[in-house]
Amino acid sequence: MTSARNSSHSVSHFILLGFPCRREIQIFLFSIFFMVYVFTLLGNMAIVYAVHWDQRLHTPMYILLANFAFLEICYINSDMPNMLVNFLSTTKTISFTRCLLQLYFFFSLGTTECLFLSIMAYDRFLAICRPLHYPTVMTTRFCGSLIIFCWVYGFLWFLIPVMLITQLPFCGPNVIDDFLCDLGPLLDLASACVPIPGTVLICGTMSSLLIFATFFYIIGSYTLVLRAVIQMPSAAGSKKAFSTCSSHLAVVALFYGSVMITYVSPGSGQAKDMQKFTTLFYSVLTPFFNPMIYSLRNKEMKEALKKVIGGS
Repeated sequence: MTSARNSSHSVSHFILLGFPCRREIQIFLFSIFFMVYVFTLLGNMAIVYAVHWDQRLHTPMYILLANFAFLEICYINSDMPNMLVNFLSTTKTISFTRCLLQLYFFFSLGTTECLFLSIMAYDRFLAICRPLHYPTVMTTRFCGSLIIFCWVYGFLWFLIPVMLITQLPFCGPNVIDDFLCDLGPLLDLASACVPIPGTVLICGTMSSLLIFATFFYIIGSYTLVLRAVIQMPSAAGSKKAFSTCSSHLAVVALFYGSVMITYVSPGSGQAKDMQKFTTLFYSVLTPFFNPMIYSLRNKEMKEALKKVIGGS
């Protein structure tokens, strides 16, 4: 480490406490979460594979769903492998650089997820509320542009907060009572060295802007969609549209419910166990449940997945 680095950071690594408990329970938790990890990868990969090989699913809605499933694979890989290793580790350490890289990728992928949920809501709004305009507006090219926008903007949004965190004076305390390098615990460690109200304000503001802007847009879109569904003359069409939208709304509720609890006020000193649980819920359990929610509520996806499983 250079002298410049030492002037602002005396911490070369962090200790991730994870879930402190006896060794036997740690091994048991490793087994449970390893199965969750494997099934999450298999479920989301099955959706990507099904959309790729089934020509009937080459429509904007399913292309977005396949990209969303791929995003979930990336998202769970940003924190789960390190958490699994820590269950079996005695030191539970992570280097300063790896910690900040995990923070950046974890938040960037989370931001991308918010944007994907928003454009999926926009897609359903167009398809149900503006069906005559849908084929001309939601073209394959426009759908591809929206997907690129989500990935690029998602990885740009939290660049400034992460850069600010790299400049914080971590003067000694290095124990993070969490299973990943999360925003709140890092701000707590830095604030133990020197007051950082400006950084906390910027991180909280950017988190809140992203979460509430996308959340209210999604809720507004689905409110208009549900109103249109209720007014549909065809009972069969109404049932199909409602089934599709209800699965999307279930994912939105799972993701945003836990995210809002965690990130609207980062570094606010909320209960550590509650923060760990909510982080675990949206970063691990939501990607795990998503394939089941989308496949069980969607006839076309269910049939495509049966072909994939049968073919394999």
